[in-house]
Amino acid sequence: MAKEGHKYIFVVGGVMSGVGKGIVSSSIGCILKSRGLRVTAIKIDPYINVDAGTMNPTVHGETFVLEDGYETDQDMGNYERFLDESLPSVNYMTTGRVYMEVIRRERNLEYKGQCVEVVPDVPLEVIRRIETATEAAKADVTLVEIGGTIGEYQNIIFLEAARMMKTAHPADVATVMVSYVPIPSNIGEMKTKPTQYASRSLNSVGLQADFILARAEVGLDAKRKEKIAIFCNIEPSHVISAPDVESIYDVPLNFEKDKLGDMLLDTLNLKGKRRTSLARWSTFAKAATDKNAPEVNIAIVGKYFDSGDFVLADSYLSVIEAIKFSAAKLNRQAKITWVNSKDLEKGGPKALAALKKFHGIIVPGGFGESGIEGKLKAIQFAREHKVPYFGLCYGMQLMVVEYARNILKLKGAHTTEIQKNSEDPVVDLMLEQKKHLADNKYGGTMRLGSYPCYLKKGTLARAAYKKELVEERHRHRYEINSKYVKPLEAAGFVFSGTSPDGVLMEIAELPRTAHPFMLGTQFHPEFQARPLAPHPLFTEFLRAAISRKRKK
Repeated sequence: MAKEGHKYIFVVGGVMSGVGKGIVSSSIGCILKSRGLRVTAIKIDPYINVDAGTMNPTVHGETFVLEDGYETDQDMGNYERFLDESLPSVNYMTTGRVYMEVIRRERNLEYKGQCVEVVPDVPLEVIRRIETATEAAKADVTLVEIGGTIGEYQNIIFLEAARMMKTAHPADVATVMVSYVPIPSNIGEMKTKPTQYASRSLNSVGLQADFILARAEVGLDAKRKEKIAIFCNIEPSHVISAPDVESIYDVPLNFEKDKLGDMLLDTLNLKGKRRTSLARWSTFAKAATDKNAPEVNIAIVGKYFDSGDFVLADSYLSVIEAIKFSAAKLNRQAKITWVNSKDLEKGGPKALAALKKFHGIIVPGGFGESGIEGKLKAIQFAREHKVPYFGLCYGMQLMVVEYARNILKLKGAHTTEIQKNSEDPVVDLMLEQKKHLADNKYGGTMRLGSYPCYLKKGTLARAAYKKELVEERHRHRYEINSKYVKPLEAAGFVFSGTSPDGVLMEIAELPRTAHPFMLGTQFHPEFQARPLAPHPLFTEFLRAAISRKRKK
């Protein structure tokens, strides 16, 4: 059971999912950390999946990889960005992961022959994981976001864990309910009834919301606040307005206007109002939404486009945010345009010529052959027309394929991910991965997590990082085939970043004498980009894009 003295905030959803529990959790964490408290954040996903690695990005959104290699929900990325720190795998759990551990313990007689039951044994395992994460972070306050909404069958064991913790230590646990307050267009009035029902559903599992964050298109008026307070049994001041804002990075600042930080400290008996210092955050948030900042036009050439625009932000979330952070640092607004690589395949020279208007081109990560020839055409266009190019993971591998085909004249050059019997497999499956795939072991078996990378002197990469050794996060099975490294280098290609033993090619680039900025990474730099610490490679890419705009 949870230890007395540690403080816990459970963030739960009412009415509907997808209204911003992750941003609420991240923002509360940002506020409390600014008060000098040690804060950690946990995400609970009610899926039977053990992790997020096998989930389709067009359905579930981006898979975010932690430093220790665990594949998680994209909310973990938001936590890291708002808290400005890396989180370990113990901070992420799913129903599948929890049940796997309970079953493992039962098989090992760790329950000492007792009958193992859903309640209390599964909630107790949830609590054990929460406490383990708290201890590992030496946290004063632990934020626990429960995915989905109140009333869903999948959430019961997690809400039961929260109830058990609240019962054991009532002064140490607070519950925040994020609830959508609709304004039906045919009525034109903000309706609180769905929130009232959500509150009663929460009561039915033995929990009472301490705070209700009312998500709506506009701010709550006094009448609606009073109505929610009366029917949901909380103080009117604890009904916090959470209207749509221009940027998610404005959310902590909005919450502070309603004194949410002070009230949370009071509720958790954290005596003494600590001074809030969100000055750097406020400066960044203003820069991120500065309408007067000059625009820089960036094309993202990808493939997860067939389900509509809303999918794009979820599938490439960390890439988009990384661009924003570097743009804000350079006092620019990044205008991102989605370019479907399949359209480049079909559209011919005219479609490719449209890429000229962009100041920079990014090809992000991805899997499979869909749209691959369109990506290769975009890369060739960027190289030949000297448009700044940044390739991420698959984007680097295809950069190598394009160069091998068009400069080395290896017309059959390809990646064996797409063409197993390629006559020139310049990108090939890593040796240790071959057994995984032969055994049909897909979940959690890629090259995952943080690995060191040595940077060569006199390269773009070394100049950007300003150091010799860096650590970056990976998520891939395929690597540059070492057999082709020397021929590529002889033809002017530069592998500026390698594993310390020189075996794995981690960064590829063209020298500045050949191209203003053409660089690809085998790793995913976007996972380590932060609002207050933009990633140096994204920043250098945008600098090159700004330079192109000036010249044009």
